[in-house]
Amino acid sequence: MRSYQAVLLFLAALAVFAFYYLGSGKESFSSTTRRIMENSAGQELIPDLDLAASSSELKIGEGKSKNLENRGVQDYHLLMMFTKVDRSPGLRDKFQLALRSLLKYGKFESHEVLSLHFVSDEPSKDIGKTVLRDLLQGASFKYKVIFHDVSALTEKLFPIVEAMQKLFSAGTGTYYSDSIFFLSVALHHILPKDITRIIQLDLDLKFKTNIRELFEEFDNFFHSSVIGIAHEMQPVYRHTFWQYRRENPNTQVGSPPPDGMPGFNSGVMLLNLEAMRQSKLYNQLLEPNALGQLAEKYHFKGHLGDQDFFSMIGMEHPELFYVLDCGWNRQLCTWWKDHGYAEIFDQYFRCESHIKIYHGNCNTPISED
Repeated sequence: MRSYQAVLLFLAALAVFAFYYLGSGKESFSSTTRRIMENSAGQELIPDLDLAASSSELKIGEGKSKNLENRGVQDYHLLMMFTKVDRSPGLRDKFQLALRSLLKYGKFESHEVLSLHFVSDEPSKDIGKTVLRDLLQGASFKYKVIFHDVSALTEKLFPIVEAMQKLFSAGTGTYYSDSIFFLSVALHHILPKDITRIIQLDLDLKFKTNIRELFEEFDNFFHSSVIGIAHEMQPVYRHTFWQYRRENPNTQVGSPPPDGMPGFNSGVMLLNLEAMRQSKLYNQLLEPNALGQLAEKYHFKGHLGDQDFFSMIGMEHPELFYVLDCGWNRQLCTWWKDHGYAEIFDQYFRCESHIKIYHGNCNTPISED
């Protein structure tokens, strides 16, 4: 009898081994995710379809990753800010619209995994889990959900971006909490090195096409490109660079497309993290002295965080940027049309491309249709 029981125990152990390590389960995790869990503080990974995962379930994911890696699993990384949602119900509505439309059109191959990164505080994370539990049930592709603690990221960011906060923040001083608005600027220093590309998105978006097509835009980058980003579609930087434009009447700085340099909008950003890490020029521009010199040259004082930083350095070094078609970030805000720029507004606002992402910036409603 004992020998019979021993055989049964051996077979049971073999079955567990096969389930965990030969990949018979439905969740899919890559080695990238395993290293994120091992090396990065302030992050919580949520396995597929179970948004209240226990530590034992995380171990299951680690075991399966080896098998998936051998089969050529490929991760696509997407990041959104999801903070202070408990204080702003409107953000939850925007989040639901963005995720519903992403899931509606999203299609990936069987060996591909969409990693959804959310930078969040604890109350917002609880809300996010509830929303995601409902929305992700109908996903047609493999995914992972990873929450990053906003306080942990802010602590890492502050020493890197402290100087630029004085130039590109709305307040009169440098606020520690403002650092998170510059996350994209220094994300290549924050995320593990095996994450080489990531797309950062605002919450106030609505997708009209497969998000995977946006990842394909990385393949169109030029040799010198580190970031893909669309032009700002209002005369924001015509206004911000007014003094430089007055002193340089022939400049294209702040002028509308196609020949002008209207600045950038950070609602949709393709961050080639590996290129950002390797670019000596880009990392030099993060230094306080270089920033100060450019700000002085352009008489620049902004209030839009990372968007201002990219717009200012883009005037001096456009080669760092791959300009996305306006259809990938069709901004809907018309605030500047009613604030002194009605005559030239349409030169900035015009977009004749097929619309792939609507961006309801400055709280502009986006139709649910």
